[in-house]
Amino acid sequence: MSLPAIAALWFLPFVLPICFYVAYTDLSRMRISNRSVLLLAAVFVVIGLIVLPLPVYGMRLVQMVAVLLVGIVLNAGGAVGAGDAKFAAAAAPFIAPGDLRLLLAIFAANLLAAFVTHRLVKHTGLRRIAPDWKSWDAGWKFPMGLSLAGTLAIYLGLAAFFGA
Repeated sequence: MSLPAIAALWFLPFVLPICFYVAYTDLSRMRISNRSVLLLAAVFVVIGLIVLPLPVYGMRLVQMVAVLLVGIVLNAGGAVGAGDAKFAAAAAPFIAPGDLRLLLAIFAANLLAAFVTHRLVKHTGLRRIAPDWKSWDAGWKFPMGLSLAGTLAIYLGLAAFFGA
C-alpha cells in the first residue's frame, strides 16, 4: 500500500467515528449531512498537514477538488446523490493515488456485501431492530453512505497494518 502506516494511524481515530455516523444517518435518514462531510474534510486538512509531506498534501487537496467536480457532474446527471458526491470528495484526499486499484476492489466488494445485506435484512425479522429507518422503504434507492464510509474505514484500517 502506498499510504504510510503512520498517516493511517493518525487518521483512523478521527475518521472512524465520522464513518460510523455517516453510515448510520444514511441508513436511518437516507441523508449524509454537510456537517459530517465538512468535518471529514477538516480532519484531512489538519491531520494531513502534520503527517504528509507538503507536496503530497497539496496534491491530495487537488484530488479532493477533482472528485468534487466529478461528483457535481454525476449528481447533475442523476447518477449519485449530492451527499454521496460530497462524501466521496471529502474522503478522496485520504487515498494514496497508488492505491486506487485496491480502493476500487474494496469498494466493489463492500458495495456488493452492503447491498445484499441491506436487502436481505429488509425482508427479515431483523428489520424490527430499526423499524423507522427510511432506507427500508426507499424503493430502488440504496444508502451509498454505508458503502462509501465502510470503504474508507476498511482502506485506512488496511493501511494502518500494511501501509508503506
